[in-house]
Amino acid sequence: MNFTIKSFYNWYRNTLRNPQYRLWMILGTVAYLLSPIDLIPDFLPIVGQLDDLALLTLFISEVSQLIVDRVKSRQGNSPDISDQSTSSGTVDVNAMPVE
Repeated sequence: MNFTIKSFYNWYRNTLRNPQYRLWMILGTVAYLLSPIDLIPDFLPIVGQLDDLALLTLFISEVSQLIVDRVKSRQGNSPDISDQSTSSGTVDVNAMPVE
């Protein structure tokens, strides 16, 4: 099995975004962060806190993105006039470098 940081990130993100497993992932992440048993022991200076810091950063970014998505979906039910004018002016362009 090829384990990379990106594969862990994708697995964590997809599992957290699945409503069926979301609560378990949140509880598991909080338990891991509070637990004295870690992948890298915390008594090692700096290195011991890196796994906790990386997981905490990933957890906060994903949960905040879930909150932002939920707020946007709730606001999408009642469209705002300012949102309609900005979205109609958006143009997608494929840019190519000139040599």
